Amino acid sequence: MAVLSTAIQNPQALITLAVLLLAVVLFISGALAPELTGLLSMALLMATGVLTPQQALAGFGRPALITLMGLFAVSAALFRSGALDRVRELIASERIRSPRRLIALLGLVVAPISSVLPNTPVVASLLPVIEAWCHRRRISPSKVLLPLSFAALFGSTLTLLGSSVNLLVSDISEQLGNGSLELFSFTAIGVPIWLAGTTYLMLAPQALLPDRGSNSDELGDNKDQTGYFTEVTIPQNSQLVGQSLHNSRLQRRFDVDVLELQRGRERLLPPLADRRLEPGDRLLLRVTRADLLRLQQEHNVQLATRESIVPSSLFPSGLGEGQRTVEVLLPAGSTLAGASLRELRFRQRHNATILALRRGQQTVQERLGQAVLREGDVLLLQAPLDSIRGLQASNDLLVLDQLENDLPTVRRKPLTIAIALAMLIMPTVTALPLVAAVLLAAVAMVAGGCLRPGELQRSIRLDVILLLGSLSSFSVAMQKTGLADALASSFETLLNDWSNYLALLVIFLATTLLTQVMSPAASVALLVPVAIQLAPGLDLLPNALVFTVLFGASQSFLTPMGHQTNLMVFGPGRYRFLDVTRYGAGLTALMTVMIPGLILWHFGGS
Repeated sequence: MAVLSTAIQNPQALITLAVLLLAVVLFISGALAPELTGLLSMALLMATGVLTPQQALAGFGRPALITLMGLFAVSAALFRSGALDRVRELIASERIRSPRRLIALLGLVVAPISSVLPNTPVVASLLPVIEAWCHRRRISPSKVLLPLSFAALFGSTLTLLGSSVNLLVSDISEQLGNGSLELFSFTAIGVPIWLAGTTYLMLAPQALLPDRGSNSDELGDNKDQTGYFTEVTIPQNSQLVGQSLHNSRLQRRFDVDVLELQRGRERLLPPLADRRLEPGDRLLLRVTRADLLRLQQEHNVQLATRESIVPSSLFPSGLGEGQRTVEVLLPAGSTLAGASLRELRFRQRHNATILALRRGQQTVQERLGQAVLREGDVLLLQAPLDSIRGLQASNDLLVLDQLENDLPTVRRKPLTIAIALAMLIMPTVTALPLVAAVLLAAVAMVAGGCLRPGELQRSIRLDVILLLGSLSSFSVAMQKTGLADALASSFETLLNDWSNYLALLVIFLATTLLTQVMSPAASVALLVPVAIQLAPGLDLLPNALVFTVLFGASQSFLTPMGHQTNLMVFGPGRYRFLDVTRYGAGLTALMTVMIPGLILWHFGGS
């Protein structure tokens, strides 16, 4: 600690530490989107003279970031060509009859796919297929969706392309003079982790996964039984006027729960069965997706949209053939979270009408336009196809439904897969740099008709690029000001009498816990410079510490917010917060014990 105290007497080190602490607070609190926090931190380091503009902005020109941009395009071409069709067929086959068999399939197949494709779209693509499988088998989706998320996370540490965090670690390592990582640098460690993790998923007691529906009538034949919340109004000429809810056609024909009746300024709560309906009444309903879409054709009620009473006849562009109904998810870090639809003016901004809102197990009691959106909310919206494609390019919303018109012709699939395989093989057997192979593959996808130029541009996630490019300035500042050396000396003093295994275990666990409340990218940006400086004191190769941090940031098994895929399955699986912790705690403990030993075995330590 004395070394750290001496270091922060340097004004630039003190400024750097203050900026880092501010960034940590913003990352944890979510007051700013992660990429904005990264840009703010980079700007402050430049404004205070800690870094020159050239030093601070160097991360945006690094090979890792360019590789990631090309990988986005290659991944988009693979998904749009139907490259996952075979996996979908396996899931839907009659051979997969039980949750354990499905979990085994997911563990053995999804992880390798996620090693070369971003795991978020992999999960988004398979989610509706698995939900359909559950409803056919009358099995609760909560029994299999969390293993889907975890299986995708196993794949992120099989190759360098498995995660944007891997590329950031490689970039920081090269910046700090430790050299970049190769495509299969940590595969020898990643494969045992994948197999051990899959074994855990297969053998873990099924009681660890909750049952959210198998003992009720919720698991019927409809595609969605989770329950959306929407509002309808009773028009002047409705046949429901004068009828009680109990005897009305509304409850005889549709599977709906009336949660609230709003009549002028009066708000009436259940029991409402004997209430007679009047013109202008506004009902808050809980309804399945199928019945909600049928309600659109019901002339006795009108779907109310967003922040005011607007009849369904005034939906943008009408309800003609050009309209699509899709589900969209508010992912972690969405700037829409914390605001209501009224405040966002969602319909005007996106030319899309919100039909309903789904929020896990919670009941939404506010009027739809006044409900404050949260991360993990699923919105059912209706919009023209062009508007939905615009939403696909948004970083604030993730479209969960696949648009069949976005897929190239089936005959392009073999070419798409061949280009992707060549991208992986060429850097391994030749001297071709990985970044060159990825860029050549992206160009080949467009030239071969596997991806349209406009789709290539939309596929690039600007929020990820901004975040990773800005976070590399942290590492440069910590190295330049001596802060990384000081923190490493403090850790070395703390771990001085410990074995290397226990030292790596502590570093791994600290990284894992930090990742649960911060962005994984932010965690590695803060810890990799310290890890590299700590290596000589522990008599270990720098990459042993770098790998420990990298794997620690990839083990997001404890909270829904730990990773985007956890949040994606949270709503459809109807999970509660502690469900993730209960199921993931054993897996986290297994990884904490196993990974430091594998790293020492790989690098010949003790």
